[in-house]
Amino acid sequence: MAHSALPSPGPGALGVEVAAEAVWLLPEHALWWPAGALLLVADLHLGKAATFRARGLPVPGGTTARNLARLSQLVTRCAPRRLVVLGDFLHAQEAHTPAVLQPLARWRGRHADLDVGLVRGNHDSHAGDPPAALGIAVVDEPWLLGPFALCHHPQRHPTHHVLAGHWHPAVHLYGAGHDRLRLPCFCLDAGMAVLPAFGEFTGGMALPAAAGRRRFAVGGGSVWAVPGG
Repeated sequence: MAHSALPSPGPGALGVEVAAEAVWLLPEHALWWPAGALLLVADLHLGKAATFRARGLPVPGGTTARNLARLSQLVTRCAPRRLVVLGDFLHAQEAHTPAVLQPLARWRGRHADLDVGLVRGNHDSHAGDPPAALGIAVVDEPWLLGPFALCHHPQRHPTHHVLAGHWHPAVHLYGAGHDRLRLPCFCLDAGMAVLPAFGEFTGGMALPAAAGRRRFAVGGGSVWAVPGG
């Protein structure tokens, strides 16, 4: 169900109902729950480019700074009480370098009053938790908040609606002349919603239409429902 009458948190956002709660799907690949003053993102993979460079692959830098700048813009606009990352905060152990941790520490200093949490994902188990000095609460899934079970891995929960990441969901859109466009998307199934990856340089997994599934493509600064789900 759409909630276009809700006060919008910014241009291009789409209001929908999840677990009988009004939430916003944001074009920045985030979910905003106004009633809980909760901002959710998934799969930052901070330091992924640095990890690739450390392993001998010549990829460009700057992704950490851009990811943190986008996150700051969201925090400023939505003014959440709490920000939760649904797993894969750091990409690997090689992300524990000054090139990644120093910008992250400066970002945390600019948002020192913000309650930040991390639900551990599969990459977090290899990368390790963020430095304790950052003041980020780190928990294992599921983290139950209101009607939601905050997870990294998409799954079902017996009593709560799951909000998760991990899949980096995407959708293929087809046009005339055999045109095809691949875009990140939000994927809403019964009892579960999966967020697109927030981090740059993360790739994606195309999810097909399925019974009861709603997919919401993200592109051009907007979120919109994919026809036919």
